[in-house]
Amino acid sequence: MELRKWTLEDKKELAEICNAVDRRYLSDRLPNPYTEASAVWWLNMVKEKEGKTGIFRKILVDNRIIGNISVEQKEDVYRRDGEIGYFLLPERYSQGIMTEAVGQICETAFQELDIIRITGLVYAPNIASRRVLEKNGFVLEGLMKNAVTKNGDTYNLCIYGKGKE
Repeated sequence: MELRKWTLEDKKELAEICNAVDRRYLSDRLPNPYTEASAVWWLNMVKEKEGKTGIFRKILVDNRIIGNISVEQKEDVYRRDGEIGYFLLPERYSQGIMTEAVGQICETAFQELDIIRITGLVYAPNIASRRVLEKNGFVLEGLMKNAVTKNGDTYNLCIYGKGKE
């Protein structure tokens, strides 16, 4: 597993993986269908924010993009906090890939961004994602009841945090 910076040349592959991921626990901000135009917009945003207010990486296995991971610094009074987000192609689940990717990106984010903590927000039934964070030292700090509605279902939202060591 390897993390690498995104480039505009990745637009076709980014669109392909965004259309292939399981969206059950992802934000509705992710366009559906995900077009190459969506990819170009996002990749330009990444280029602008990379290393300043965010760390954005493609996840590769055998030189093939299989997922995305990022830590984005928040604003205003929350500016010393970053929010982690990630997804992986379903055929790559349960192989330890995301656990390793989360460890690597947290290390990079704490080094490169002016943050002292990273927050992970996970829908309560997403046990796999919760385990990934826990394996990387994230602690369940709270639960927002009935905070998320996705595809007609309402879920509790788990708030995880990890401080800079």
